[in-house]
Amino acid sequence: MSASRCLAFAAFVAVGLPATAPAQRSDSLLAPFTMEHRAADASSLDLSFLLDAPAGKRGFTRVRDGHLVRGDGTRLRLWGIHFTDWSRGSVLLPPREDSPLWAGTLARYGINCVRLHFLDLDAPRGLIAAGSDSRHLDAQQLDRLDFLVAELEKRGIYVDLNLNVGRSYRAGDSVPDFDRIRWAKGLTLFDPRLIALQKEYARMLLTHVNPYTGKAYRDDPAVAIVEILNENGVWVGFTSTPYYDAELTTLYNEWLAKNLPRAELARLREITGAADAPVPRLKSAEVGAAPKERFLAESRFIVDVETRFYTGMRAFLRDSLGVRVPITGTADHGHSSSSYPMLMSLSKLDVVDGHVYWQHPGSPPPVNTPMVNDPLHSTVVQLSRTAMAGTPYTVSEFNHPFPNEWAAEGIPIAAAYGAFQDWDAIIVYTFEPKRDASWKSYVGDPFDISLDPVRMTQMATGALAFLRSDVRPALETVSRSYAREQAFESRRLARTEQPYFTPGFPLALPLTHGVRIASLDGAPTAAYASLDTATIVSDTRQLVWRTTSDHRGLVTEETDRTQALIGFVRGNRPAVKNLVVDLRNEFAAVVLSAIDAKPISSAGRLLLTAGSRVSNTGSQWNEDRTRLTQQGGAPSLIEPVTGTVTLRGLAGRVRGVSAVALDGAGKAIGAPIAATRSTAGWTLPIGAPVTTWYLVRVDR
Repeated sequence: MSASRCLAFAAFVAVGLPATAPAQRSDSLLAPFTMEHRAADASSLDLSFLLDAPAGKRGFTRVRDGHLVRGDGTRLRLWGIHFTDWSRGSVLLPPREDSPLWAGTLARYGINCVRLHFLDLDAPRGLIAAGSDSRHLDAQQLDRLDFLVAELEKRGIYVDLNLNVGRSYRAGDSVPDFDRIRWAKGLTLFDPRLIALQKEYARMLLTHVNPYTGKAYRDDPAVAIVEILNENGVWVGFTSTPYYDAELTTLYNEWLAKNLPRAELARLREITGAADAPVPRLKSAEVGAAPKERFLAESRFIVDVETRFYTGMRAFLRDSLGVRVPITGTADHGHSSSSYPMLMSLSKLDVVDGHVYWQHPGSPPPVNTPMVNDPLHSTVVQLSRTAMAGTPYTVSEFNHPFPNEWAAEGIPIAAAYGAFQDWDAIIVYTFEPKRDASWKSYVGDPFDISLDPVRMTQMATGALAFLRSDVRPALETVSRSYAREQAFESRRLARTEQPYFTPGFPLALPLTHGVRIASLDGAPTAAYASLDTATIVSDTRQLVWRTTSDHRGLVTEETDRTQALIGFVRGNRPAVKNLVVDLRNEFAAVVLSAIDAKPISSAGRLLLTAGSRVSNTGSQWNEDRTRLTQQGGAPSLIEPVTGTVTLRGLAGRVRGVSAVALDGAGKAIGAPIAATRSTAGWTLPIGAPVTTWYLVRVDR
């Protein structure tokens, strides 16, 4: 991420506005349920048919009509995870003997992309070899990467290859203040030495021939995307020392001399009191009240710095190294401030990208509140601000971090609205493979979903819904434009304007229609009509987001092949076309997807996920239940979703309906559960045995 790891959490945290939290549920409802990936070779569930193996067999990923496509022109959507190793017992690059296990696991869940993140950490975590500099790759770690990529590729899993993420520097790198700049956020965009080192690393990695595929990474169509930076920019996350401050100020004054007419430069010197000295850059505390001339001059300079860096790196990757796949600059990752000036630079590349977290662990209050009660500041709305017309849009980091007790809402809502907005990729941060085969299963990190019994199983129904685009793209896409000065000035708007920083923009619009930015150097943004915010209906009529005065929000998804009820299910009488639930849980996410690609009404095999709370044994909350004071350990616990699920409107002569509860390896728990038939439909009891997912069979 780095959102999970960066020092300045506030720069990129996704926040919602204060809302009254519903009463918490009793911990007495929790029961053990664990994910067991190492036993999953005998799983009853296999969604690998969603993947197009081997990855890249149709040629290099490219851009057509504003979307990612394969070499043959067919649409490519990516539903993915990261490999990282921040939690105990985890490994970023698994040993060779484990790579087939992890690649097979992901394929069975329908995951078709791995974002290879933090590869530039020091060995034995990442690729950077021990020594006096950071300019060599560790042979053993590189071999692990090569074998992993080959195993992923075999199964139809693409990789998103990140270049500069977490690299730290050493005395032999000839980097000033190498021991004081950590990951050099912000500095990597303008310092010549750091830029040269980035190019050197890219050359080493991308021209390296993988012995298991026989292809250099630049020549491997299983590499879907190459990312230059991660959560990095002069605008945000800037880590500096006096040396780099002076360097940037020198660049600024050189730029002023070349780009400002003599009279404007004289006026700027008068405003700043610089006289014959260098014109100083604005301090953070000065930005809000700065005279327009000064603010706009510095804003133009920063955009020019970032544009020259990104276009220069893109030219190097394309022309010098021969990279053929789409290239991303960095992500829009700070929704508490405007990103439009940064997007002026990023939109010149092939792909625009976004990151978001619902109530990141580093965020200010409120925390541990449900997103279904705050649609206008939801992850969907926050992410939607970044998409550009005519350019693919990817979400390369997203999560509802543990221990949020409402996190079951996150993945199914993202899959549904991501398809509605016609995004090209959704990649959850993160999945952390465990080194030890005997590792006891519990949730060891806010972001690691690998052993989370709800978020992990929801990846399967999410794959079905998103990769098939079960929710139709919006019938209407509303484009907006910004005058250049308006885009710059958006950085000075109050935080109450987040996440769009576009006064008058109705935040329900991204839940109603598609949204895209048409221009950041065009006509000023037009006026908008207000929209209903109590019941927000997508223009396809397939998604409805309801909120109530007593904070019992509910999202419904009603498509032919996937249907869902997400939120406060008890008392809301929730139902969609083919699915009715009657549950004892206050809050749950119930998703039903046809596995065999037929409509639910005529499908023979379906996947049902039913998720609520996740916890660990021995975890403890603080008094106001906003933070854990004890993380807890194995085994992981869930609040079983208990009650009945009724399938109705089934076509044909149905002889019977049954469900098999699955364990954490995807294997059957006990005998099939038979449904009872009534005028309401076919009713299945759920909740016993304890599980979060079921295979449903309809016999005709």
